[in-house]
Amino acid sequence: MKKVVIIDYGAGNIQSLQFALEKLGIKAALSNNPDEISAAEKVFFPGVGHASYAMEQLKKSGLDKIIPQLKSDVFGICLGMQLMCSSTSEGNVEGLGIFDTKVEEFEPKLKVPHMGWNKIQTADSPLFKDLKEPYMYFVHSFFANRNKYEIAVCDYGISFSAALAKDNFFGCQFHPEKSGPMGLKIIQNFIEL
Repeated sequence: MKKVVIIDYGAGNIQSLQFALEKLGIKAALSNNPDEISAAEKVFFPGVGHASYAMEQLKKSGLDKIIPQLKSDVFGICLGMQLMCSSTSEGNVEGLGIFDTKVEEFEPKLKVPHMGWNKIQTADSPLFKDLKEPYMYFVHSFFANRNKYEIAVCDYGISFSAALAKDNFFGCQFHPEKSGPMGLKIIQNFIEL
């Protein structure tokens, strides 16, 4: 069985992710220990809350240096994906620089947070293998600008990157752990990469 770790840095939406993994028969360890995270085969990097607080937490444990160097497959979810970008306008903080794109705030004319089910348009990616109904659950006020790493796009007043991939790093703005059977399929696809 693959060693699966959820990064626990004080800013994660961990319980629903654990529950989703358990539904798939996967037991995941929670950790902020760099050695344990580095030894995992699959790493989940969830996140909710404010980007500047989350980056502070990552820096306290040295994870801001560890995460970009991981050789195992890494899956950032929501704020986790945003922190993998080069910067975010939320608190004007530098991100981990894995994806060379900026995270911006939705325009005031749009109702925020963007919350609820929305259709995504997917590119050919192993993350979306056998995905039949690409409706995913979103809760966010910030978004990643369209960029060369995107593997899914969503429209909410504007078009934004709903999922990203580069080498062994993956990220999604939506919450697969809250997106029903299709979200579980994405998580399973990541585990099976």
